[in-house]
Amino acid sequence: MELLPHEKQIAEYEKTIRQFKEQSQQNALFSVDELKKLERRLDQLKKKVYSNLSPWERVLICRHPNRPKSCDFIRNICDSFFELAGDRTFSDDHAVIGGLGKINGQKFMIIGQEKGSDTESRLYRNFGMVNPEGFRKALRLAQLAAKFQLPVIFFLDTPGAYPGLTAEERGQGWAIATNLRELFRLETPIFVVVIGEGCSGGALGMGIGDSISMLEHAYYSVISPEACASILWKNPEEKALAASTLKMHAEDLMQFEIIDTIIPEPLGGAHHNPEEVYQNVRKHLLEQREVFSKYPKHILLERRYQKFRKMGCYTSNETVNQSRDPES
Repeated sequence: MELLPHEKQIAEYEKTIRQFKEQSQQNALFSVDELKKLERRLDQLKKKVYSNLSPWERVLICRHPNRPKSCDFIRNICDSFFELAGDRTFSDDHAVIGGLGKINGQKFMIIGQEKGSDTESRLYRNFGMVNPEGFRKALRLAQLAAKFQLPVIFFLDTPGAYPGLTAEERGQGWAIATNLRELFRLETPIFVVVIGEGCSGGALGMGIGDSISMLEHAYYSVISPEACASILWKNPEEKALAASTLKMHAEDLMQFEIIDTIIPEPLGGAHHNPEEVYQNVRKHLLEQREVFSKYPKHILLERRYQKFRKMGCYTSNETVNQSRDPES
């Protein structure tokens, strides 16, 4: 497994313990109690390291190559899954995977942004960067779900919509805007789960939902830290500062009421124990289905509208001037 910079000390400690155990099998240099004491110290070291992660270190966890992707979640939380392809206009975008699935016998339409897990699959999936036909495909499947009264699940994991000229020529901005409008009108529950990177309009184009949740170390932002640093500080090396300034992790977004739920990950990130994450996500989705299936359509749509209308805050010039006036 690829090591992240903050994990090097942990890896060295683990290597030392393994060597001591191997030597003890041959020469009994260390007692069982001494080895257990070393393992306890290792656990303490892990807790210390992983409880003091910087925002940038959490971005690195989010981008770890072994982190579970949309295909992994679909394969591990679904009893069965039947993939549906194409946007019925141009082609099938492989950066989006979608279809009909069952979770604990409950039916869903599941749509995910897929990055790929090795060089070949990453090229095939365009590194999770969605083209216009991908957004149209997602909307087509969501509308099909509404027709048959099936809840929709969106798994978000993208560095952003594909920025190439061909995507712009095929109406990238139009496709995202259409999704924003139509998903607000969709008369069926929508559950959004940010499982990795949730960047820019690429994420928002499939991120309208009644319930928005994030894995603990995922991030959801209008821009990547590197791009933010390039714009604000004219230096992409200020990415750590940008990651801290953007306030893009789950606990920040919970405070701002952008998301509703934080789904816990195992110590060190989802790639250390994917099965635990699959169980947490499965449980969360079934709970959300139980809650939102009780709402009539008109209430569901109004709640969704009000949810997004309340997001964000601003200060007008008039408010600023009043606050500076000692007599106000």
